[in-house]
Amino acid sequence: MKLAGLVCQSTPEEHNMNTGCTLWFTGLSGSGKSTLSQLLASRLRRLGARVEVLDGDIIRTQLCKGLGFSREDREENIQRIGFICELLSRNGVIAIVAAISPYRTGRDRLRQRITNFVEIYMQCPVEVLIQRDVKGLYKKALSGEIGQFTGISDLYEPPLAPEVIIDSSSDLPEPSVEIILRRLEKLGILRVTDMGIAHAQTHGELHPSAWDAVLELSYEI
Repeated sequence: MKLAGLVCQSTPEEHNMNTGCTLWFTGLSGSGKSTLSQLLASRLRRLGARVEVLDGDIIRTQLCKGLGFSREDREENIQRIGFICELLSRNGVIAIVAAISPYRTGRDRLRQRITNFVEIYMQCPVEVLIQRDVKGLYKKALSGEIGQFTGISDLYEPPLAPEVIIDSSSDLPEPSVEIILRRLEKLGILRVTDMGIAHAQTHGELHPSAWDAVLELSYEI
């Protein structure tokens, strides 16, 4: 099935549905998860895909209201988001999540549960994030004003074998979208055609606001 340049695997009875998948952005606060997830969602929608972006902040105040920031509560939060992704992807929707999701065991459980689970690691040195610190959260965390802040006073476990790694200290946002699309095609989840993918530089000098087109709303997930 071909939808405006996007060829999706499907059975004949599901010819109006995309092959569902979950694109899970993980990384420290300020690493560009929200920025890239929104750019990717916009691109996929223009290509005719059915896409839902799960915003961590909204999930925290709705589905996961009442959960705190202990390891147990953070893990529960992630598993609840994962349950929604499982339902969406099972019904032909591309679910995109931007959540710090700091613990490897939690993300690995999602991988076991969800078909076509794609882990996208937004890698960025904490020194760069402290310098970037658009919302001043790192400054507050370093001063002790914010406790249990992932990457400063709480643990973050980087993925061991993510499908995609984006280094937001050097990789530019738009070319990073192309990297993800090409990887999805290579994985056989989507077949992208006639996209006019630009052979732009992936690396380059970053403007300080390059990853701040869409500010992350939450740091605690």
